[in-house]
Amino acid sequence: MHRKKKWLILLVLVPVLLAIGFFAYVSDNYKADETAKQALLSDEVNIEETDYGWFFDGPSAEKALIFYPGAKVEETAYAPLLHELSSKGIDIFVVDSPFDIAFFNMNGADKVMKEYDYDRWFIGGHSLGGVVGSLYLQKHAEDFDGLILFASYTNKQMPDSIKEIVIVGSEDGVINREALEKGRELASSDYEEHIIEGGNHSQFGSYGFQKGDGQANISMEQQIKETIEIIMNSLND
Repeated sequence: MHRKKKWLILLVLVPVLLAIGFFAYVSDNYKADETAKQALLSDEVNIEETDYGWFFDGPSAEKALIFYPGAKVEETAYAPLLHELSSKGIDIFVVDSPFDIAFFNMNGADKVMKEYDYDRWFIGGHSLGGVVGSLYLQKHAEDFDGLILFASYTNKQMPDSIKEIVIVGSEDGVINREALEKGRELASSDYEEHIIEGGNHSQFGSYGFQKGDGQANISMEQQIKETIEIIMNSLND
């Protein structure tokens, strides 16, 4: 076959194969289970789907958290955690992303910040979503009071004006431990790291067991309960 023709075939074939691989990767994601779907029902927390994702509107008029989901995890999988957290006094905005990958909508928080007004703003997320939240904060540090990371870490220096809360399960088999260690070096001066004994990576959400994770020794309900206690105690100090 003529060399030029071979190159033309490769130019066509390689992008096609890459596209097939990409869509195969993003289509194999973690879906919200029935427990998560039930947690989307409104009660004292009004829950509504929005053009940016979801809004958990609880009793708070002062504090709000912008939350980025973990990579390849359906955003509604976090409803049990976020519903309960919102009921304790912090409204929550969940930022949805194409293909359930937060990097594809890093600036999704823009719309939330423009539409709503709170005295204290926090941002964060689970796993890769937490990393994306921290990157957004880097560019808008003056707008935020704190960063809340669930099984996640920062990869850039955090301003000392930011309260940084990191929560990790002791049995987490997914988180990059080296990156977590590096995140400690980049932390703000107001840094807290909390280990939930028996918790893992997957149980911050309700989407089943994530590949590569460690086996939890406590229930998802217990992990969520301890997570919320950590956050509310930290924010009310």
